[in-house]
Amino acid sequence: MRYGHRIRTVVLLLAVIQAAACGSRTTRPTFPGATPPVVVPPPGTALSSNVIETALSLRGIPYRAAGTSPSGFDCSGFVQYVFAQHGVLLPREVSEQYRAGRQVRKNELKPGDLVFFQTERERPSHVGIVIGEGEFVHAPSSKGVVRIERFDTRYWAPRFTGARRVS
Repeated sequence: MRYGHRIRTVVLLLAVIQAAACGSRTTRPTFPGATPPVVVPPPGTALSSNVIETALSLRGIPYRAAGTSPSGFDCSGFVQYVFAQHGVLLPREVSEQYRAGRQVRKNELKPGDLVFFQTERERPSHVGIVIGEGEFVHAPSSKGVVRIERFDTRYWAPRFTGARRVS
């Protein structure tokens, strides 16, 4: 009788372990039309790499005032579009993007951070995405195309007004 009790206990214990294992899945089943939650990893991880890859794939697209699509971008429309492709929603205007995320010092910049410049007003009026090694990708003013530039050049360096980390 004692042997039978042990077997029942072991069987019961295995059933409990099996049930617990089913309830602790790390991935959830997907259902048609369901959208997974957006997980924003820290800079330097997959999100930052994917953001940069997307931004660089758009090089050569012409500047368009108020542009927000691959048919033409202004600077903030470009940044908003790139991040949206990866589930990160940003405001539309440069001044609003300047308040998004958290402030980052220039010497702490990482790929995927936003850099802001004062090009025409007393406040930030231009934005780009850091790609690393002192470079950023952006949609410059009229007659320009999405391109890479250095932010330590004679033109950009004195106009730098700050940086934000949104991813």
